[in-house]
Amino acid sequence: MVFTERELDVMNVLWESGTATVAEVRERLPDELAYTTVLTILRTLEKKGYVGHSEEGRAHRYHPTVERDAARASHLRRLVRKLFSGSPGALAAHLVSEEELSQEDVRKLRELLEERTDPTRSS
Repeated sequence: MVFTERELDVMNVLWESGTATVAEVRERLPDELAYTTVLTILRTLEKKGYVGHSEEGRAHRYHPTVERDAARASHLRRLVRKLFSGSPGALAAHLVSEEELSQEDVRKLRELLEERTDPTRSS
């Protein structure tokens, strides 16, 4: 599953709203795009099988056909493979060393790591 930047913007609108018309998607996008551009993106996503639609009067109401978590997992696997030589640990190390983490983020990471390294521990 591969999305362009614009396709991800549109998918995020659909994942957050559940369903939307072209005009509704357009209103919620971070950048101002022409109606026809948004329509083209939605049609492309539909051809790829990531979006479906139902008739609503003269308009189409679009909905995601893939879950956000599935898209995240797919993109993350690709990112790890392409930029981190297939090493999830290298990605994690990069994020921890390069990004600003809150105390809550650090606590959650510690819990996850402890659960992964100690199978007798469960939350």
